[in-house]
Amino acid sequence: MSCRYRLSVQRGGFIVKNRRRICVVTGTRAEYGLLRHLMGILKDSVEFNLQIIATGTHLEDRFGATYQEIEKDGFKIHKKVHLNLQEDTPTALSRSTALGLQGFAEAFKELAPDIVLVLGDRFELLSVAIAAMFASIPIAHLHGGELTEGAIDEAIRHSLTKFSHLHFVAHEEYRNRVIQLGESPEKVFNVGGMGIDAIRRMQLMGREDLERSLGLKFLSKNLLVTFHPVTLEKGSSGKQMSELLEALAELSDTRIIFTMPNADAENSIIFDLIKSFVHKFDNAVAFESLGHLRYLSCIAQVDGVVGNSSSGLTEVPSFRKGTVNIGDRQRGRLQASSVINAEPEKLKILTAIARLYDPTFQEQLLNVTNPYGDGGASERIVQFLRGFDFGNLLKKKFFDLNSP
Repeated sequence: MSCRYRLSVQRGGFIVKNRRRICVVTGTRAEYGLLRHLMGILKDSVEFNLQIIATGTHLEDRFGATYQEIEKDGFKIHKKVHLNLQEDTPTALSRSTALGLQGFAEAFKELAPDIVLVLGDRFELLSVAIAAMFASIPIAHLHGGELTEGAIDEAIRHSLTKFSHLHFVAHEEYRNRVIQLGESPEKVFNVGGMGIDAIRRMQLMGREDLERSLGLKFLSKNLLVTFHPVTLEKGSSGKQMSELLEALAELSDTRIIFTMPNADAENSIIFDLIKSFVHKFDNAVAFESLGHLRYLSCIAQVDGVVGNSSSGLTEVPSFRKGTVNIGDRQRGRLQASSVINAEPEKLKILTAIARLYDPTFQEQLLNVTNPYGDGGASERIVQFLRGFDFGNLLKKKFFDLNSP
């Protein structure tokens, strides 16, 4: 495939030709929060033409219909690919993946991007990758090479690496792993973590403004809780969530702010347990989606984060706040010293929360370093994209570590 240049636009009195179409696909609130700054740079660029496809939980009322957040930020959504995420069974997710493959194939046929850009390891990205491969469209993959040994995301992430042609990773260890998978070192770039860009550039809400927006008052202690299904431990999500809730029920004078889980198998069990807990305890509240601004603002105001979200490892350390990381979902990821690991058992979770509030631990947080860097990933990615002829990316040669 040759690079397809189509547009000439007027910018600042000059005619800018040959703008290349970069199609960003986003399927979740968290993923969009990481991509937002990069999307803004691409949108304002005179070299690239940004296309956006919204899919997954963005289009589901049950998960907050967060495509509206994308539009409120001033972005145009060029296509919406619905996945019908009404059920949370493995069969339903397979059906959604099939719907995605059909939807993305049609979207790529109409939009004809020069490259597709995806982040992470969500199941819907498999549909994106297959459709792009069949359409001979190269893929740029962000946050590859990471490990999450307790979730199916692990296999999806590494699969996306093999589908992709450019790789932007968050740490040198992850870069080495992508190369180990046979990708050319010349196409793998350590740019740092995407989440830190948002933290450094977003004007966070103050405590009173955040309280008004959330419709609550913070208490003397405050925790932000996000727990996702552990997809490689079939049938365990309800048990693990119950253990967490039993621990949280023991806390006194503590505001507990829940954000709801991803659209993984068994997510409805967690939804129902949280709703029941919030109904029973007036110090607890739950949100389908906080939006990225309120989510980051909450991290800045609470005492720590509890659950098994990747954010607790990749973003929270930059706030110098503690994370209680429960179970195996994030096992294998690089961790800052601010992360306290706990087995998904009530007493062990309570012990970890007690440590989070320990004065010695709190003092140590002042010197925490986030292993995912200090920002600037989005600018680095755009700079690298400028240097490639996308039309010459499709034919890949396997990079063998044992070659002479």
